Amino acid sequence: MSSAAPTAPDAAPEQAFRRSDQINRRAWAVRLLAAVRRHRADLLVALFFTLLAGWLTHGLWPDPAGRVMALNPEDQALYEWFLAVDARALLGDFSLLTDRLNAPDGVNLMANTTVIALGIVCAPVTLLLGAPVTFALLAAVNLAGTAVAWYLLFRRALRARRLAAALGGGLCGFGPGMISQTNSHLHMTAQWLVPVIVWLVVRLLRASDPGPTSPTSPNGTGLDRRRMFSSAAGLAAAVTAQVFIGEEVLFLAAVTLLVMAISYGVADRDLARRALPGFAAGLAVAAGLALLVLGYPLWFQFAGPQGVADGMFSPAYFSADLSSWWTVSPLSVAGSDESARLTTGPAEYNTFLGWPLLLVAAVCAIWAGRRRLVFACVAAALVMGALSLGPEVVLGGTRTALPGPYALLAGLPVVDGALPMRFGLALLPIVATLLVLAVDRALGSTGRARRLVPAAVAVALLPIIPTPLPTADRPAVPEFITGGHWRQCVRPGGVLVPVPLPTPKEPWPMRWAAAANAGFGLPEGFFIGPYGRGGTAAMGTFKQPTSALLADVARRGDQPAIGDEQRRQAARDADFWGASCVALADDAPHADSLRATLEQLYGPATRIADAWIWRV
Repeated sequence: MSSAAPTAPDAAPEQAFRRSDQINRRAWAVRLLAAVRRHRADLLVALFFTLLAGWLTHGLWPDPAGRVMALNPEDQALYEWFLAVDARALLGDFSLLTDRLNAPDGVNLMANTTVIALGIVCAPVTLLLGAPVTFALLAAVNLAGTAVAWYLLFRRALRARRLAAALGGGLCGFGPGMISQTNSHLHMTAQWLVPVIVWLVVRLLRASDPGPTSPTSPNGTGLDRRRMFSSAAGLAAAVTAQVFIGEEVLFLAAVTLLVMAISYGVADRDLARRALPGFAAGLAVAAGLALLVLGYPLWFQFAGPQGVADGMFSPAYFSADLSSWWTVSPLSVAGSDESARLTTGPAEYNTFLGWPLLLVAAVCAIWAGRRRLVFACVAAALVMGALSLGPEVVLGGTRTALPGPYALLAGLPVVDGALPMRFGLALLPIVATLLVLAVDRALGSTGRARRLVPAAVAVALLPIIPTPLPTADRPAVPEFITGGHWRQCVRPGGVLVPVPLPTPKEPWPMRWAAAANAGFGLPEGFFIGPYGRGGTAAMGTFKQPTSALLADVARRGDQPAIGDEQRRQAARDADFWGASCVALADDAPHADSLRATLEQLYGPATRIADAWIWRV
């Protein structure tokens, strides 16, 4: 008798299971291949946007830890530190009041643009590859993701043809303002949830409309309550996520949608009367659900420890020059460096659309016809564009003494936290929508407009095609940090005092903490906190006497006279910071003078790797 015979009954079910598993895998592969074929055109558009984003940020990619955004390296140091702190959530070491900066008071993360959600999602990348890699990745992903999201919205909500939707999505994701903000402002370029929010608002509106009445349907078709609730719940989730990515983007989107909703309601009063009760109820549900999650974080932001309830940026200074609207951005192919004088810095070319695009957009708005959406877009463009001018209109760098509409909003809570010139960012999706409507209509026609309108739009977009973002080399982080030698003088979670200490204008030692995954705290630094007059918002904090003395040595190279009083003060400051040790890297400015000064303050130094340290 064969020895295999008894096992045959047991083997049959196993073989059947294997065959079933193989069939399921083949079926899954067939379905996946069919989905790819069905959406291959959309996938090609997404691939193009991804490659374009990679090309624009390619200067960072050869060596993210050794490269920096040349036009705004200070904010890059800040955001890499944010990402390192956010990543600690994966280690179970995270709080809205972090003790890893501004020791001993800490920093309120909600009061700063800390992109918490992005930092947590990308925590594995940060912990494995470092914060500079995460920064470079997000710089590209935000551009491509925003373009793809708007493309999908134009395809789904407007039923636009692919060419029209691709042109609109490209403008939304790679317009002058987005490219400019990519200079280290991750919280402003992470706009890929905005189209989702817009879509959910539109979905809620449609579900709230019972439809026109008729003899056969005196009450209309009726409300779709299930769709209303799902839209409200989805809106609450999207809004909540956006708060932890970038509140300013959410604020700008909300203001734009409010203006468009009012304008649309004026243009279609019947729809407003029918849908307003249900729409308002849906928004109330969404707000209630969102507040269940956001209530405490928002309280913490404005009234919690180290929180601030006001904005710290001057609206008069951070307002758009009227002439910047018809000027091409210096970061575009047709731009000129001379136009940079029309704004506050290279990260704020928010309004530089250029006269060709403005002209073509106006013609498209007229040619698209008397559509309610066109009316709402034009109204929103005028309002947001006017608000971007700030409290006083500036033309060609000269103040005109003409009050701007923003003067009516200045001083209002929340509003004063947004920079007026950033209201101009809202015009990218608004103008893109007008272009999409016009191009889509032209592509559906049979006359000359079929070729003329898309060609005119393409010509208007050519001058603002972006160029790769400038990057530069940056000094390497000391091996004392990257090699983990800092643990020899400061316990994890303790305070390390780098010399000179980080400031808003020179935050470079914050890169030390980012390279160590925020394993230790730092005194002072670059952040927003309640250190202005009367506890108002300010950038950074007060310098302690010892840090001021060391900063002066680093700046001038002179060795000050050190006596017993300076030594006692140095000890008091070290106690105030809760410091474990002071560290001086070899590449510090005037390192020899700083070392001599520190030895007079704290005694002989100890050499560890490429740094001198003093245990205090």
